[in-house]
Amino acid sequence: MSAKLLEGKRGIIFGALNKDSIAWKVAEQAHAHGAKFVLTNAPIAMRMGEINDLAAATGSEIIPADATSMEDLENLFTKSMEILGGPVDFVLHSIGMSVNVRKGKHYTDMNYDWTVKGFDVSAMSFHRVLQTAYKMDAINEWGSVLALTYMAAQRTFPDYNDMADNKAYLESIARSFGYHYGVKNKVRVNTISQSPTMTTAGSGVKGFDGFISYADKMSPLGNADADDCAAYCISLFSDLTRKVTMQNLYHDGGFSNVGVSDAVMDEFMKDKKE
Repeated sequence: MSAKLLEGKRGIIFGALNKDSIAWKVAEQAHAHGAKFVLTNAPIAMRMGEINDLAAATGSEIIPADATSMEDLENLFTKSMEILGGPVDFVLHSIGMSVNVRKGKHYTDMNYDWTVKGFDVSAMSFHRVLQTAYKMDAINEWGSVLALTYMAAQRTFPDYNDMADNKAYLESIARSFGYHYGVKNKVRVNTISQSPTMTTAGSGVKGFDGFISYADKMSPLGNADADDCAAYCISLFSDLTRKVTMQNLYHDGGFSNVGVSDAVMDEFMKDKKE
C-alpha cells in the first residue's frame, strides 16, 4: 500500500458476515490503510458468519451488538473507546434485513410485524447508532459515518419490497443527522448507493441474478463490486473528503444516470428478431 489513507484512525465496522460482505472488504482495506477498528454484528448473525477469521487477519476485536438495542450500542461504543484508546474516526453501518423479502411476501400483502422488524434493523438502527455516538461524544471532530443504501430508495424495483422504504428512510437520516452532527462536531454523515452486489442479503431478493446482469449492461463502467465499494468507503473515511456530508453518493458505474444503453437495446432488438 503506497499511501495509508487511514493511518492512525480508529473505527467501528458493523455488518461483516462473511467474505461476500461489503463490510468484510471494508475491514480488509481499512486494515491495509493503517486503521485500527472494532468489528461488530448481531450475536445471531455472528454465529452464521466467519467474523473470527476476519478479526484474526486484521488484528481486531469483536464486540457483539444488536443495533436495535440502545443498551448494546452504548456498551459497544464504551468498550470500543476503551479498546481503541479514545473516540473513533469512522463508522460503517452495513446492516439490512427484510423478513417480508425473506419469506416471499409481496409488497401489496405485507406482514406488518415483519415490516416493523425490518425497518428497525435496516433503517432505525442507523439513527440509534448516530444518536448513541452523538450523546457519548464517541466520534472525533471531522469523523465520518457511512451507511450503505440502494437506488430503490428513489426508483421502483418491484421485488425489492419494503427494503426500498427502509433505504429511503436511511438516506433521510443521513441528511437530518448529518446537519446536527456537523454543527456539533464537524462529523460527516453520508450514504453510498451501491450497485447490486451479490452479498448474503442481496441474494435473498427475487430475480437478483438477472438484475445484476441488467445493471451491468446499463452501466457504462459496469457494476461496482464489493471491493470497489470498499475502496470508495476508505476515501470517504479519509481526510481527503472532509467537506462531503449529508450526501447520497451513487457508486454504480453510472447506472443511476442512464436511461437506456446500447447493450440493453441490443437485447430487446434480438428478442424482436427472434
